[in-house]
Amino acid sequence: MTSQELRIKFLKFFELKGHTIIPSASLVPREKDQSVLFTTAGMHPLVPYFFGKNHPGGKRIANSQKCIRTADIDDVGDNRHLTFFEMMGNWSFGDYFKKEAIEWSFEFLTGKEWLNLDPKRIYVTVFRGVDGIPCDDEAIDIWKNVFKEKSGMEVQTAGDDEIIKNNIRIIPLGVDDNFWIAGETGPCGPDTEIFYDTRPEEGILEGNFSDFVKNFRLIEIWNNVFMEYEKKLKIKNAKLKIEEAKEYEYIKLKQRNVDTGMGLERTVAVLNGKETVFETDIFEPIFDVISKVCGKKYNENPEIKKAFRIIADHIKASAFIICDGVMPSNIGRGYVLRRLIRRAVRYSRTLELELNFKLIIDAIIDIYKVQYPELDLKSPEIIKAIRQEVDKFNKTLERGLKEFERTVSAVFGDTTMREEKDAREMAYDALKKISGKIAFDLYQTYGFPIEMIKELAREYGLAVDEIEFNIELEKHQEVSRKGAEVKFGGHGMEVESLKSKVENFEEIEKKKKLHTATHLLHQALRIILGVTVGQMGSDINSERLRFDFTFDRKMTPEEIKLVEELINEQIRKNLNVKYEEMLFEKAVHLGALAFFKEKYPDRVKVYSVGGFSKEVCGGPHVENTSEMGEFKIQKEESSSAGVRRIKAILR
Repeated sequence: MTSQELRIKFLKFFELKGHTIIPSASLVPREKDQSVLFTTAGMHPLVPYFFGKNHPGGKRIANSQKCIRTADIDDVGDNRHLTFFEMMGNWSFGDYFKKEAIEWSFEFLTGKEWLNLDPKRIYVTVFRGVDGIPCDDEAIDIWKNVFKEKSGMEVQTAGDDEIIKNNIRIIPLGVDDNFWIAGETGPCGPDTEIFYDTRPEEGILEGNFSDFVKNFRLIEIWNNVFMEYEKKLKIKNAKLKIEEAKEYEYIKLKQRNVDTGMGLERTVAVLNGKETVFETDIFEPIFDVISKVCGKKYNENPEIKKAFRIIADHIKASAFIICDGVMPSNIGRGYVLRRLIRRAVRYSRTLELELNFKLIIDAIIDIYKVQYPELDLKSPEIIKAIRQEVDKFNKTLERGLKEFERTVSAVFGDTTMREEKDAREMAYDALKKISGKIAFDLYQTYGFPIEMIKELAREYGLAVDEIEFNIELEKHQEVSRKGAEVKFGGHGMEVESLKSKVENFEEIEKKKKLHTATHLLHQALRIILGVTVGQMGSDINSERLRFDFTFDRKMTPEEIKLVEELINEQIRKNLNVKYEEMLFEKAVHLGALAFFKEKYPDRVKVYSVGGFSKEVCGGPHVENTSEMGEFKIQKEESSSAGVRRIKAILR
C-alpha cells in the first residue's frame, strides 16, 4: 500500500463515520500558540476546541497534519528518527468517546476493505491508574469485547509484571506511558496505544512487553487519548494557599474529548513489511535521484546510507518549512532551517556529491503534490532559498573543514601543529577536547552551527568545550550590542547598556524586580487559567508592569486572588533566580516559555525562578525572590479581541 492510498483510506473511513475532513494546518503555529516553534502534532492547531470553542467543521474532525520535530535532528540518519512527518488523526470535541474510538480503530486496522491487518498480531496498552485516578477498566472492557466480537479472540490482561504470553493482549502501564496532559494544568486523560507485531516469524511473543518494544518487534501505530479530566491546582479554601503535600487534583470534565494520532510513515512501513520508513514510497524516489546524481547506491555501506537519509529528510523538511513562509536566518525557526540545510550540505560530501537540489526537490514534490499542491506552486521560491543558502555555506565549508581537520590533527599529536599551540591549548589536547575558542571561530568565521561542530568532533571521539564557546559567543554579542539600547527579553522594557551610568541605579533595580514578577505572572496565569494563556506583549517601568495575554473573557475576582496568592507564595519561598545558555530550539523543547513575536538569536538565556517558572529572556532579574516585595494586581481589563491586560505593582 502506498502512502497516498493509506492517507485516502484513513480520511475516507472517518468521513463515513461523520467526520469533517480538514486540511493540514501550517507548520508555523498560530500566533497565540507560544508553546512550540513548529507544529509538532496533529492536536496542536486544535487546542482551543478541546477547551470548548466551537470548531466550524463540527464536533467530529479528521485530517493528516504535517509536522516538524527538531529535538532529535542530530539523530536523523538512524533507523527511527525523522524531522518531517505526517500525523493522521481523528478528533471528537464533546461527541463520541472511548467505545467508538476504540471500535473504529480496530475496524480500520483489521477490516478487509481498509488495512486488513492480522488481529492476532495486535497488542494494546491502557492506563494502569495512579493516586486520584483509577485504572482505565472501561477501556480494558471495551478492548476485550472488540477482540471477541470482531475476531473471536478471548484476550487477557497482563499483570503488574507486564509479561505477555498466550492470549494476553492488553497491558496496563503507568502515567509516563499511558496518561496525556498538555501542560502543568488543563485537559488530560488516559490513553490507549496500539502496537503491531512486525516479526511473527520469530515465534510466539512471550516475555516482558517493554523488551519487545525496545527491540522494535512491537511497533506503536496508533494512540487514542481520552481527555476526561482537568488537572487543576488544589487550593485551600480558607486562606487561598497552595497545598504543599498535594498541589493538584483531577476533576471530571463536562466536555470529554478524543485526540488520536497515527504516524503515516511508520504505518506505511508496517503495512509493507519494511523494517524502516526509509524503505517505502515516501523516501525511495528521493534516494533514486540522489543515487543517479552521485553514482552511489543507498545500501552501499552504513556511512552512505546515513548520508542518503539525512539529505532526503533534511531537504524535505526544508522544502515544507520554506513553503510555509520561513527563510534561513540565525534566529528561531530560520535557524532551524539553516541548520537543516547546512547539515545536508555537509553530508553531501560523504557522497562526493555536488547536490542538485532542484532534482531532489522535484522528487519530493512528486511524492506530495496531490496532498500538498502548494509545494508545487512554490517550488521556484523553495529552490531559490535552498540554493542561496547552499551557495553561501559552500563558500566557507571547504576552508572550515580544513581548519577543523587541522585542529583534530593537533589533538591527536601532529608535531608540526603542536608547535603552534600554547600551553592552554595543549591542555585541551590531553583532555581530547576542542576548545570553545576554536569552536567559536568555526561558528563565526565559517558559519558552522555548534551542533555540526559537536557532530564532527564526536566522529573523532572528541568533545567541545561548550562553556567556553558560550563565553566567546557572549563576548561577541556584547560587542555587537555595545552603545546600543537592548530590550529586557521579550518584555518591551528598554534600557541603555548596563555599562552606562546615565540611568539611576535604583530605577534599574525596581525594573529588575518587576521583570522577575512578569515571569511569575505569566506562569501563574497558565496554572490558574490554563495552558492556552500566552504572552502577547508587555511593558515595564520603575513603577508598574503591564502584561497582555491570550484569554477570551474577564477574569473573576477569585481568579485574580488566586494568581496574586500563587505569585506571593513563590516570593515568600525565597526562590533563586538562575539562567542557563542554550540553543533556542532546545529551550523551547525543554518547556521554556518564549514570546514568539520577538526575534531571538540562535543561542539564548533561559531564566528559571526556582522550579516554578522557566522562560527565554535576556534579563536582567533579581537573584532571589526575597528581594521583590508583595505582588498586587491593580487592574485587569480588555486589551483587544481575545486578549486581556493586567497592570500590577510590587509593594
